[in-house]
Amino acid sequence: MTLIDDERNGALALSGEDTARAAFMEHVREGLSRPQKTLSPKYLYDAKGSELFEQITDLDENYPTRTEIGILKARAADMAATIGPKAELIELGSGASVKTRILLDALPSLDRYVPVDISGDHMEAAAEALRADYPALTVAPVEADFSRHFTIPRPGSAGKRVLFFPGSTIGNFEVGGAQQFLTQMGRDLAPDLLIIGADLKKDEATLIAAYDDKEGVTAAFNMNLLARMNRELGADFDLSAFRHEARWNETFGRIEMHLVSLEGQTVTIGDGLDGASAFTVRFVQGETIHTENSHKYTSACMDDLAQESGWSPKTVWTDENGLFSVHVWGVGQAGGSFSS
Repeated sequence: MTLIDDERNGALALSGEDTARAAFMEHVREGLSRPQKTLSPKYLYDAKGSELFEQITDLDENYPTRTEIGILKARAADMAATIGPKAELIELGSGASVKTRILLDALPSLDRYVPVDISGDHMEAAAEALRADYPALTVAPVEADFSRHFTIPRPGSAGKRVLFFPGSTIGNFEVGGAQQFLTQMGRDLAPDLLIIGADLKKDEATLIAAYDDKEGVTAAFNMNLLARMNRELGADFDLSAFRHEARWNETFGRIEMHLVSLEGQTVTIGDGLDGASAFTVRFVQGETIHTENSHKYTSACMDDLAQESGWSPKTVWTDENGLFSVHVWGVGQAGGSFSS
């Protein structure tokens, strides 16, 4: 799919995309037919899911957001010096653009900010707030699944094109998928720099608490995926028959989020309104839908990932407790070309 300039509203519009509902239905049909039922975490982020995620970022247990913000504030001047004047900043998975404001405050001469997110309404609300607070800045949101192929036309600025990928979202990818994604972003968007956040490996208790908070907000975020399938796909999930669970997988070095079936049950998905046939999914007691991974890294692993995907590590900053890291990567060797 390709992104094209939309002169009517100053944003960038998506062309050639299949209907979101049809793509969602096909993904659910395929994912829930696997021996380990699995759905992509990107479908956690409808409007309701995005609101819940923003609540998660304020929780006491949620050290990643708090710690990354601390690093960004402490190093904003250094990042601004590296980025330079008249740059273009593209944020992948922008959400409410809270962390972005730290960079915007440090980059008064920024030429354009392009937030990219799958939740269009949530992103547009954030973009309107940014336009009000930064009236001299061009804010051009893109509603897209950033894990898929897309391009963004350059605005003609003489400054650098910088990708901003905070939040340790890279941890949602399988290791091989992370490498492929980072190579693809380098090839498709032709950036000069990448600023990327990564959650570091630490004790299991701290990790589990961050993904299963005592207030139940993360549980609500995960359970909303079932509610979303009911709303959008005509499914009949009984939410009281499932529960949220966070697990540490030592073998793969990751936290996993699951939705656990509390009983044997059959769920029907599809209402036939779009001409697609409804289908049924059977669950045995204790069976799960695996909804998200969050891989944890070391700084050395991130350096290896950079080099394997065509980037060149430049700088890394961590907090004093070694919980989180923010990396600056440049393009790799051979003039910054990314292999296919």
